[in-house]
Amino acid sequence: MTTQKLKRQSINPPPTQSIYDHFHFSQATRVGDMIWVSGQVGIDASMSPGKDIEEQSHLAFQALKHVIEEAGASLSDVVELMTFHTELQGDMPTFAKVKDQYFPDRYPSWTAIGIAQLALPELRVEIRAVAVAGCGDN
Repeated sequence: MTTQKLKRQSINPPPTQSIYDHFHFSQATRVGDMIWVSGQVGIDASMSPGKDIEEQSHLAFQALKHVIEEAGASLSDVVELMTFHTELQGDMPTFAKVKDQYFPDRYPSWTAIGIAQLALPELRVEIRAVAVAGCGDN
């Protein structure tokens, strides 16, 4: 039996390279088929937060999708979500509705956590994920 050494790959799509350089973390790390995605927040290309929880949720899920695709997988490969909310109870109905647009079936495991604050005072949600590349095809 041959044992193959797994390679660790940092995933940093070009628009996020400055985050890697400045804050010293990758948007995702891939080892074999496993992908761990750092928290994605609801900011647009100009680094401005969305105006409300719905817009921030869409922006965060779009960023998650972009990073996962850059890692060679898709949202259907996500097996776990962990979300952090500054207004957990008030935002949950809207957030869940947006989440279901990105995960309409075969729902991943999900943990939602209420917190006091995120990196910017205007941010209301952060989404991190774990994916297994290729498992969404099954």
